[in-house]
Amino acid sequence: MSVQVENLEKNMVKLTIEVSADKVEEALKAAYNKQKSKISVPGFRKGKVPMAMVEKMYGPEVFYEDAANIMMQDAYPAAVDESGVDIVSQPTIDVTQLEKGKSFIFTAEVAKRPEVTLGKYKGVTVTKIDTTVTDEEVDEAVEKERNNNARTITVEDRPIAVGDTAVIDFEGFVDGVAFEGGKGENHPLEIGSHTFIDTFEDQLVGKNTGDEVDVNVTFPEEYQAADLAGKPALFKVKIHEIKAKELPELDDEFAQDVSEFDTLAEYKESVKKNLEKTKEDNAKRTKEDEAIGKIIEKSTMEIPDAMIDTQVQNMLQEFAQRMAQQGLSLDQYMQFSGMTIDKLKEQVRPEAVTRIKSSLVLEQIAKDENIEVSDADIDAELEKMAGMYGMEVEKLKEYMGDAEKESMKRDLAINKAVELIMDNIKERAKAKTKKEKEAEATEE
Repeated sequence: MSVQVENLEKNMVKLTIEVSADKVEEALKAAYNKQKSKISVPGFRKGKVPMAMVEKMYGPEVFYEDAANIMMQDAYPAAVDESGVDIVSQPTIDVTQLEKGKSFIFTAEVAKRPEVTLGKYKGVTVTKIDTTVTDEEVDEAVEKERNNNARTITVEDRPIAVGDTAVIDFEGFVDGVAFEGGKGENHPLEIGSHTFIDTFEDQLVGKNTGDEVDVNVTFPEEYQAADLAGKPALFKVKIHEIKAKELPELDDEFAQDVSEFDTLAEYKESVKKNLEKTKEDNAKRTKEDEAIGKIIEKSTMEIPDAMIDTQVQNMLQEFAQRMAQQGLSLDQYMQFSGMTIDKLKEQVRPEAVTRIKSSLVLEQIAKDENIEVSDADIDAELEKMAGMYGMEVEKLKEYMGDAEKESMKRDLAINKAVELIMDNIKERAKAKTKKEKEAEATEE
Protein backbone atom coordinates (compact mmCIF):
# COMPACT_ATOMS: atom_id res chain seq x y z
CA MET A 1 0.00 0.00 0.00
CA SER A 2 1.17 3.55 -0.77
CA VAL A 3 -0.19 6.89 0.44
CA GLN A 4 0.19 10.32 -1.12
CA VAL A 5 -0.76 13.42 0.89
CA GLU A 6 -1.97 16.59 -0.84
CA ASN A 7 -2.73 19.70 1.20
CA LEU A 8 -5.87 21.50 0.03
CA GLU A 9 -7.35 24.85 1.04
CA LYS A 10 -8.78 25.61 4.50
CA ASN A 11 -7.02 22.76 6.34
CA MET A 12 -8.40 20.05 4.07
CA VAL A 13 -6.17 17.15 2.98
CA LYS A 14 -6.51 14.65 0.15
CA LEU A 15 -5.08 11.19 0.73
CA THR A 16 -4.53 9.10 -2.40
CA ILE A 17 -4.29 5.48 -1.35
CA GLU A 18 -3.12 2.68 -3.62
CA VAL A 19 -3.63 -1.01 -2.75
CA SER A 20 -1.68 -3.69 -4.67
CA ALA A 21 -3.28 -5.90 -7.32
CA ASP A 22 -2.64 -8.96 -5.10
CA LYS A 23 -4.79 -7.42 -2.37
CA VAL A 24 -7.48 -6.67 -4.96
CA GLU A 25 -7.57 -10.36 -5.91
CA GLU A 26 -7.86 -11.36 -2.24
CA ALA A 27 -10.69 -8.86 -1.73
CA LEU A 28 -12.56 -10.12 -4.81
CA LYS A 29 -12.36 -13.68 -3.47
CA ALA A 30 -13.60 -12.47 -0.07
CA ALA A 31 -16.49 -10.70 -1.82
CA TYR A 32 -17.31 -13.89 -3.72
CA ASN A 33 -17.32 -15.93 -0.49
CA LYS A 34 -19.63 -13.35 1.06
CA GLN A 35 -22.10 -13.52 -1.85
CA LYS A 36 -21.86 -17.12 -3.05
CA SER A 37 -24.65 -18.46 -0.82
CA LYS A 38 -27.08 -16.13 -2.63
CA ILE A 39 -25.89 -16.92 -6.19
CA SER A 40 -28.05 -19.34 -8.17
CA VAL A 41 -27.09 -20.68 -11.62
CA PRO A 42 -28.82 -23.59 -13.44
CA GLY A 43 -26.75 -26.79 -13.19
CA PHE A 44 -25.13 -25.82 -9.89
CA ARG A 45 -26.30 -26.15 -6.33
CA LYS A 46 -26.88 -22.84 -4.60
CA GLY A 47 -23.64 -21.62 -3.07
CA LYS A 48 -21.53 -23.94 -5.25
CA VAL A 49 -21.20 -21.79 -8.39
CA PRO A 50 -17.45 -21.34 -9.13
CA MET A 51 -16.17 -17.77 -8.97
CA ALA A 52 -14.83 -17.97 -12.53
CA MET A 53 -18.30 -18.97 -13.78
CA VAL A 54 -19.94 -16.02 -12.01
CA GLU A 55 -17.36 -13.60 -13.43
CA LYS A 56 -17.86 -15.03 -16.93
CA MET A 57 -21.63 -14.65 -16.71
CA TYR A 58 -21.92 -11.31 -14.94
CA GLY A 59 -18.43 -9.81 -15.16
CA PRO A 60 -16.03 -9.32 -12.23
CA GLU A 61 -17.78 -5.98 -11.55
CA VAL A 62 -20.44 -7.91 -9.63
CA PHE A 63 -17.93 -8.19 -6.76
CA TYR A 64 -16.39 -4.71 -6.98
CA GLU A 65 -18.53 -2.89 -4.41
CA ASP A 66 -18.02 -5.49 -1.66
CA ALA A 67 -14.34 -5.83 -2.54
CA ALA A 68 -13.83 -2.04 -2.34
CA ASN A 69 -15.49 -1.91 1.09
CA ILE A 70 -13.33 -4.81 2.32
CA MET A 71 -10.12 -3.13 1.17
CA MET A 72 -11.03 0.32 2.48
CA GLN A 73 -11.80 -1.05 5.96
CA ASP A 74 -8.15 -2.07 6.28
CA ALA A 75 -6.41 0.42 4.00
CA TYR A 76 -7.95 3.69 5.22
CA PRO A 77 -6.95 3.41 8.94
CA ALA A 78 -3.48 2.20 7.92
CA ALA A 79 -3.14 5.12 5.48
CA VAL A 80 -4.16 7.61 8.17
CA ASP A 81 -1.43 6.24 10.47
CA GLU A 82 1.16 6.29 7.69
CA SER A 83 0.26 9.84 6.59
CA GLY A 84 0.90 11.29 10.05
CA VAL A 85 -1.99 13.74 9.51
CA ASP A 86 -4.05 14.62 12.60
CA ILE A 87 -7.48 13.99 11.07
CA VAL A 88 -10.57 15.59 12.65
CA SER A 89 -13.43 14.65 10.32
CA GLN A 90 -15.09 11.74 8.60
CA PRO A 91 -13.60 11.07 5.12
CA THR A 92 -15.25 11.77 1.79
CA ILE A 93 -14.29 8.73 -0.30
CA ASP A 94 -13.93 8.56 -4.08
CA VAL A 95 -12.85 5.39 -5.94
CA THR A 96 -10.62 6.28 -8.89
CA GLN A 97 -9.49 2.80 -10.01
CA LEU A 98 -10.91 -0.65 -9.35
CA GLU A 99 -10.28 -3.31 -11.98
CA LYS A 100 -9.37 -6.97 -11.82
CA GLY A 101 -5.62 -7.41 -12.30
CA LYS A 102 -4.82 -3.79 -11.40
CA SER A 103 -4.16 -1.94 -8.17
CA PHE A 104 -7.06 -0.35 -6.29
CA ILE A 105 -6.82 3.43 -5.97
CA PHE A 106 -9.13 5.62 -3.93
CA THR A 107 -8.98 9.08 -2.42
CA ALA A 108 -10.14 10.33 0.96
CA GLU A 109 -10.71 14.04 1.57
CA VAL A 110 -10.48 14.87 5.27
CA ALA A 111 -10.04 17.82 7.58
CA LYS A 112 -6.79 18.12 9.53
CA ARG A 113 -6.47 19.73 12.94
CA PRO A 114 -6.07 23.50 12.41
CA GLU A 115 -3.10 25.40 13.76
CA VAL A 116 -3.97 27.90 16.49
CA THR A 117 -2.31 31.23 17.17
CA LEU A 118 -3.23 32.10 20.74
CA GLY A 119 -4.18 35.50 22.03
CA LYS A 120 -3.79 36.57 25.66
CA TYR A 121 -4.80 33.76 28.00
CA LYS A 122 -3.35 34.86 31.34
CA GLY A 123 -4.97 37.70 33.27
CA VAL A 124 -8.28 37.51 31.38
CA THR A 125 -10.97 39.73 32.95
CA VAL A 126 -14.33 38.08 33.73
CA THR A 127 -17.54 39.27 35.35
CA LYS A 128 -17.89 38.72 39.07
CA ILE A 129 -21.03 36.71 39.86
CA ASP A 130 -23.16 37.04 42.98
CA THR A 131 -23.92 33.57 44.41
CA THR A 132 -26.14 34.78 47.26
CA VAL A 133 -29.26 32.66 47.78
CA THR A 134 -32.47 34.53 48.71
CA ASP A 135 -35.35 33.29 50.85
CA GLU A 136 -37.57 33.46 47.76
CA GLU A 137 -35.26 31.05 45.92
CA VAL A 138 -35.35 28.64 48.88
CA ASP A 139 -39.16 28.79 48.95
CA GLU A 140 -39.27 28.18 45.19
CA ALA A 141 -37.06 25.08 45.53
CA VAL A 142 -39.17 23.75 48.41
CA GLU A 143 -42.32 24.33 46.37
CA LYS A 144 -40.81 22.39 43.48
CA GLU A 145 -40.15 19.49 45.86
CA ARG A 146 -43.78 19.69 47.02
CA ASN A 147 -44.86 19.33 43.38
CA ASN A 148 -42.52 16.37 42.91
CA ASN A 149 -44.17 14.66 45.89
CA ALA A 150 -47.73 15.52 44.93
CA ARG A 151 -50.35 12.79 44.68
CA THR A 152 -52.13 12.38 41.38
CA ILE A 153 -55.88 12.38 41.83
CA THR A 154 -58.72 11.97 39.36
CA VAL A 155 -60.81 15.12 39.00
CA GLU A 156 -64.54 14.76 38.41
CA ASP A 157 -66.04 18.03 39.65
CA ARG A 158 -64.42 20.55 37.28
CA PRO A 159 -63.16 20.99 33.72
CA ILE A 160 -59.55 20.77 32.51
CA ALA A 161 -57.17 23.50 33.70
CA VAL A 162 -53.55 24.32 32.78
CA GLY A 163 -51.29 21.93 34.72
CA ASP A 164 -53.75 19.04 34.60
CA THR A 165 -53.08 15.84 32.70
CA ALA A 166 -55.86 14.84 30.30
CA VAL A 167 -56.11 11.19 29.29
CA ILE A 168 -57.33 11.29 25.70
CA ASP A 169 -57.95 9.38 22.50
CA PHE A 170 -57.18 11.40 19.37
CA GLU A 171 -57.13 11.01 15.62
CA GLY A 172 -55.92 13.63 13.13
CA PHE A 173 -57.36 14.41 9.71
CA VAL A 174 -56.15 16.60 6.85
CA ASP A 175 -58.70 17.41 4.16
CA GLY A 176 -60.98 14.85 5.81
CA VAL A 177 -58.45 12.00 5.50
CA ALA A 178 -56.72 10.40 8.52
CA PHE A 179 -52.93 10.71 8.31
CA GLU A 180 -50.24 8.28 9.45
CA GLY A 181 -48.95 8.80 12.99
CA GLY A 182 -51.88 11.04 13.94
CA LYS A 183 -53.73 8.57 16.15
CA GLY A 184 -53.37 7.69 19.82
CA GLU A 185 -55.37 6.02 22.59
CA ASN A 186 -55.36 6.71 26.35
CA HIS A 187 -52.58 9.21 25.87
CA PRO A 188 -51.68 11.23 28.99
CA LEU A 189 -51.23 14.85 27.84
CA GLU A 190 -50.02 17.46 30.32
CA ILE A 191 -51.86 20.68 29.51
CA GLY A 192 -49.40 23.53 29.17
CA SER A 193 -46.40 21.32 28.37
CA HIS A 194 -46.60 22.31 24.66
CA THR A 195 -45.91 18.71 23.71
CA PHE A 196 -48.44 18.82 20.88
CA ILE A 197 -48.35 21.27 17.98
CA ASP A 198 -49.88 24.71 17.77
CA THR A 199 -52.82 25.41 20.15
CA PHE A 200 -53.85 21.77 20.59
CA GLU A 201 -53.56 21.80 24.40
CA ASP A 202 -55.14 25.26 24.80
CA GLN A 203 -58.31 24.03 23.08
CA LEU A 204 -58.83 21.33 25.74
CA VAL A 205 -58.86 23.84 28.63
CA GLY A 206 -62.39 24.16 30.05
CA LYS A 207 -63.54 20.80 28.64
CA ASN A 208 -64.92 18.01 30.83
CA THR A 209 -64.49 14.26 31.22
CA GLY A 210 -66.50 12.48 28.54
CA ASP A 211 -66.44 15.43 26.12
CA GLU A 212 -65.69 14.85 22.47
CA VAL A 213 -63.83 17.84 21.10
CA ASP A 214 -62.84 19.00 17.62
CA VAL A 215 -59.36 20.54 17.85
CA ASN A 216 -58.23 22.64 14.89
CA VAL A 217 -54.49 23.25 14.43
CA THR A 218 -52.05 24.11 11.65
CA PHE A 219 -48.83 22.17 11.09
CA PRO A 220 -45.64 24.29 10.97
CA GLU A 221 -44.39 25.32 7.51
CA GLU A 222 -41.17 23.36 8.11
CA TYR A 223 -42.84 20.24 9.55
CA GLN A 224 -40.75 17.09 9.04
CA ALA A 225 -43.53 15.32 7.10
CA ALA A 226 -43.62 17.32 3.86
CA ASP A 227 -47.17 16.18 3.03
CA LEU A 228 -48.43 17.81 6.27
CA ALA A 229 -46.25 20.94 6.39
CA GLY A 230 -48.26 24.16 6.63
CA LYS A 231 -51.62 22.37 6.36
CA PRO A 232 -54.62 22.83 8.68
CA ALA A 233 -55.65 19.66 10.52
CA LEU A 234 -58.64 18.55 12.55
CA PHE A 235 -58.14 16.27 15.55
CA LYS A 236 -61.09 14.33 16.91
CA VAL A 237 -60.45 14.10 20.65
CA LYS A 238 -62.25 12.06 23.31
CA ILE A 239 -61.50 13.02 26.94
CA HIS A 240 -61.49 9.94 29.19
CA GLU A 241 -60.09 11.33 32.41
CA ILE A 242 -58.75 14.48 34.08
CA LYS A 243 -55.88 14.07 36.53
CA ALA A 244 -54.48 16.75 38.85
CA LYS A 245 -51.79 17.07 41.50
CA GLU A 246 -52.63 17.25 45.21
CA LEU A 247 -49.78 18.92 47.13
CA PRO A 248 -48.67 17.75 50.60
CA GLU A 249 -48.85 20.13 53.59
CA LEU A 250 -45.71 22.18 54.11
CA ASP A 251 -44.76 21.12 57.64
CA ASP A 252 -42.27 19.07 59.67
CA GLU A 253 -43.87 15.84 58.46
CA PHE A 254 -43.21 16.89 54.84
CA ALA A 255 -39.56 17.60 55.72
CA GLN A 256 -39.22 14.13 57.29
CA ASP A 257 -40.73 12.49 54.18
CA VAL A 258 -38.41 14.18 51.67
CA SER A 259 -35.17 14.43 53.67
CA GLU A 260 -33.19 13.16 56.62
CA PHE A 261 -34.18 16.23 58.68
CA ASP A 262 -36.79 16.34 61.47
CA THR A 263 -38.01 19.89 61.02
CA LEU A 264 -39.02 22.12 58.12
CA ALA A 265 -36.51 24.76 59.27
CA GLU A 266 -33.61 22.28 59.11
CA TYR A 267 -34.74 21.07 55.70
CA LYS A 268 -34.90 24.64 54.37
CA GLU A 269 -31.40 25.35 55.65
CA SER A 270 -30.15 22.26 53.80
CA VAL A 271 -31.93 23.42 50.64
CA LYS A 272 -30.22 26.80 50.97
CA LYS A 273 -26.77 25.18 51.23
CA ASN A 274 -27.45 23.03 48.17
CA LEU A 275 -28.60 26.08 46.21
CA GLU A 276 -25.45 27.96 47.23
CA LYS A 277 -23.30 25.05 46.03
CA THR A 278 -25.25 24.94 42.74
CA LYS A 279 -24.88 28.68 42.24
CA GLU A 280 -21.17 28.53 42.96
CA ASP A 281 -20.70 25.65 40.49
CA ASN A 282 -22.76 27.49 37.84
CA ALA A 283 -20.81 30.70 38.45
CA LYS A 284 -17.54 28.81 38.04
CA ARG A 285 -18.68 27.35 34.70
CA THR A 286 -20.02 30.73 33.53
CA LYS A 287 -16.72 32.47 34.32
CA GLU A 288 -14.81 29.67 32.59
CA ASP A 289 -16.98 30.07 29.48
CA GLU A 290 -16.49 33.85 29.53
CA ALA A 291 -12.72 33.53 29.92
CA ILE A 292 -12.39 30.92 27.17
CA GLY A 293 -14.70 32.97 24.92
CA LYS A 294 -12.43 36.01 25.32
CA ILE A 295 -9.34 33.92 24.57
CA ILE A 296 -11.03 32.58 21.43
CA GLU A 297 -11.83 36.14 20.31
CA LYS A 298 -8.13 37.05 20.49
CA SER A 299 -6.93 33.80 18.87
CA THR A 300 -6.86 32.85 15.20
CA MET A 301 -7.65 29.50 13.58
CA GLU A 302 -9.18 28.32 10.33
CA ILE A 303 -11.77 25.62 10.94
CA PRO A 304 -12.66 23.38 7.96
CA ASP A 305 -16.36 22.82 7.28
CA ALA A 306 -15.88 19.04 7.38
CA MET A 307 -14.67 19.31 10.99
CA ILE A 308 -17.81 21.26 11.90
CA ASP A 309 -20.03 18.76 10.06
CA THR A 310 -18.51 15.90 12.05
CA GLN A 311 -19.05 17.77 15.34
CA VAL A 312 -22.67 18.51 14.37
CA GLN A 313 -23.25 14.83 13.64
CA ASN A 314 -21.76 13.85 17.02
CA MET A 315 -24.04 16.34 18.77
CA LEU A 316 -27.11 14.96 16.98
CA GLN A 317 -26.16 11.47 18.16
CA GLU A 318 -25.84 12.78 21.74
CA PHE A 319 -29.27 14.42 21.41
CA ALA A 320 -30.82 11.22 20.04
CA GLN A 321 -29.39 9.27 23.00
CA ARG A 322 -30.93 11.77 25.45
CA MET A 323 -34.29 11.46 23.69
CA ALA A 324 -34.03 7.66 23.84
CA GLN A 325 -33.53 7.87 27.61
CA GLN A 326 -36.85 9.73 27.75
CA GLY A 327 -38.54 7.05 25.67
CA LEU A 328 -38.63 9.02 22.41
CA SER A 329 -36.95 8.24 19.11
CA LEU A 330 -35.48 11.14 17.14
CA ASP A 331 -38.23 10.68 14.52
CA GLN A 332 -40.93 10.92 17.19
CA TYR A 333 -39.35 14.03 18.68
CA MET A 334 -39.29 15.73 15.27
CA GLN A 335 -42.90 14.74 14.63
CA PHE A 336 -44.13 16.17 17.93
CA SER A 337 -42.00 19.33 17.76
CA GLY A 338 -42.36 20.06 14.06
CA MET A 339 -38.55 20.07 13.74
CA THR A 340 -36.57 18.75 10.76
CA ILE A 341 -33.08 17.22 10.66
CA ASP A 342 -31.79 20.14 8.59
CA LYS A 343 -33.23 22.68 11.04
CA LEU A 344 -31.82 20.74 13.99
CA LYS A 345 -28.38 20.74 12.33
CA GLU A 346 -28.68 24.48 11.72
CA GLN A 347 -29.57 25.07 15.39
CA VAL A 348 -26.64 23.10 16.83
CA ARG A 349 -24.03 24.34 14.34
CA PRO A 350 -23.05 27.51 16.29
CA GLU A 351 -22.56 25.42 19.45
CA ALA A 352 -20.52 22.92 17.41
CA VAL A 353 -18.21 25.73 16.27
CA THR A 354 -17.86 26.98 19.87
CA ARG A 355 -16.99 23.48 21.12
CA ILE A 356 -14.35 23.05 18.42
CA LYS A 357 -12.75 26.45 19.07
CA SER A 358 -12.71 25.85 22.83
CA SER A 359 -11.01 22.47 22.44
CA LEU A 360 -8.43 23.79 19.98
CA VAL A 361 -7.55 26.79 22.16
CA LEU A 362 -7.27 24.74 25.36
CA GLU A 363 -5.20 22.04 23.67
CA GLN A 364 -2.85 24.73 22.34
CA ILE A 365 -2.51 26.28 25.81
CA ALA A 366 -1.70 22.85 27.25
CA LYS A 367 0.93 22.40 24.54
CA ASP A 368 2.48 25.86 24.95
CA GLU A 369 2.57 25.51 28.75
CA ASN A 370 4.07 22.00 28.51
CA ILE A 371 1.19 20.66 30.62
CA GLU A 372 1.74 16.98 31.30
CA VAL A 373 -0.67 14.35 32.57
CA SER A 374 1.01 11.93 34.98
CA ASP A 375 0.15 8.30 35.69
CA ALA A 376 -1.06 9.52 39.10
CA ASP A 377 -3.51 11.90 37.36
CA ILE A 378 -4.87 9.04 35.26
CA ASP A 379 -5.16 6.73 38.28
CA ALA A 380 -7.05 9.42 40.23
CA GLU A 381 -9.46 9.90 37.32
CA LEU A 382 -9.99 6.15 37.02
CA GLU A 383 -10.73 5.97 40.77
CA LYS A 384 -13.34 8.68 40.33
CA MET A 385 -14.92 6.94 37.33
CA ALA A 386 -14.93 3.56 39.09
CA GLY A 387 -16.79 5.15 42.00
CA MET A 388 -19.36 6.67 39.64
CA TYR A 389 -20.01 3.37 37.87
CA GLY A 390 -19.74 1.21 40.99
CA MET A 391 -16.89 -0.81 39.48
CA GLU A 392 -13.46 -1.97 40.55
CA VAL A 393 -10.66 0.13 39.09
CA GLU A 394 -8.86 -2.89 37.62
CA LYS A 395 -12.06 -4.01 35.92
CA LEU A 396 -12.53 -0.55 34.44
CA LYS A 397 -8.97 -0.60 33.09
CA GLU A 398 -9.74 -3.86 31.26
CA TYR A 399 -12.51 -2.13 29.30
CA MET A 400 -10.29 0.77 28.27
CA GLY A 401 -8.26 0.54 25.10
CA ASP A 402 -5.37 2.77 24.03
CA ALA A 403 -7.73 5.18 22.25
CA GLU A 404 -9.82 5.66 25.40
CA LYS A 405 -6.70 6.25 27.51
CA GLU A 406 -5.38 8.85 25.04
CA SER A 407 -8.77 10.56 25.06
CA MET A 408 -8.67 10.65 28.87
CA LYS A 409 -5.14 12.15 28.83
CA ARG A 410 -6.29 14.81 26.39
CA ASP A 411 -9.32 15.67 28.55
CA LEU A 412 -7.19 15.88 31.71
CA ALA A 413 -4.69 18.15 29.95
CA ILE A 414 -7.57 20.39 28.86
CA ASN A 415 -8.85 20.49 32.46
CA LYS A 416 -5.40 21.57 33.63
CA ALA A 417 -5.34 24.29 30.99
CA VAL A 418 -8.70 25.57 32.28
CA GLU A 419 -7.33 25.59 35.83
CA LEU A 420 -4.31 27.60 34.68
CA ILE A 421 -6.59 30.17 33.01
CA MET A 422 -8.86 30.47 36.05
CA ASP A 423 -5.95 30.75 38.47
CA ASN A 424 -4.91 33.90 36.59
CA ILE A 425 -8.24 35.63 35.92
CA LYS A 426 -9.21 39.12 37.04
CA GLU A 427 -12.79 39.68 38.23
CA ARG A 428 -14.77 42.86 37.79
CA ALA A 429 -18.25 43.75 38.99
CA LYS A 430 -21.02 43.58 36.43
CA ALA A 431 -21.81 47.00 34.96
CA LYS A 432 -25.10 48.29 36.32
CA THR A 433 -27.96 48.89 33.93
CA LYS A 434 -29.71 52.26 33.69
CA LYS A 435 -32.72 50.81 35.54
CA GLU A 436 -30.53 49.50 38.39
CA LYS A 437 -28.89 52.91 38.79
CA GLU A 438 -32.28 54.66 38.83
CA ALA A 439 -33.60 52.19 41.43
CA GLU A 440 -30.59 52.84 43.68
CA ALA A 441 -31.08 56.60 43.35
CA THR A 442 -34.76 56.25 44.32
CA GLU A 443 -33.90 54.19 47.41
CA GLU A 444 -31.39 56.83 48.53
